[in-house]
Amino acid sequence: MSFTHDTGAALAAAVELVNSAEDPDTMTETGQLKDFFVRHGYTGARTGDAAELAAVRAQRAPMRRLLTADRDTAVVLVNDILAAHRAVPRLVRHDDLDYHIHAVPPEAPLDVRIAVETAMAMIDLIRADELSRLSVCADSACEGIVLDLSRNRSRRYCSTACGNRNAVAAYRARKK
Repeated sequence: MSFTHDTGAALAAAVELVNSAEDPDTMTETGQLKDFFVRHGYTGARTGDAAELAAVRAQRAPMRRLLTADRDTAVVLVNDILAAHRAVPRLVRHDDLDYHIHAVPPEAPLDVRIAVETAMAMIDLIRADELSRLSVCADSACEGIVLDLSRNRSRRYCSTACGNRNAVAAYRARKK
């Protein structure tokens, strides 16, 4: 099943944010947050200060719970996020993107926009019964989240580094 651009983009951003907490932490400076903001095409207000960085970093644990939850738990978490932020879905068009859904105003804090956009994307996965698109990295030493939107659902590792480490270990084990 293919998902809309905004669903894939919100999930990719949420996965990167959650995985930024893995060692080494890759979300410790406001410059890294700015790069994240730009890389994932966020729009709207942004303060760029340490308080915003702290608020976004605080979203990592709740996003991990949401991305790794079973279907019924995910429904509760999504509903809680949407209610807490009084999300009202509306169609918008900006930049080079055609109509897509935003559920909080562009002046909402970045951490709120991340939480709500992730919750909105999770709605698509829940309704399509596709939560298996999200998993924990197959590397036993890693807790990273894997987003697999491929057609054949073959992605097992959160990063090339984890995949390479396991391929080398398997190769060495075969050579023994």
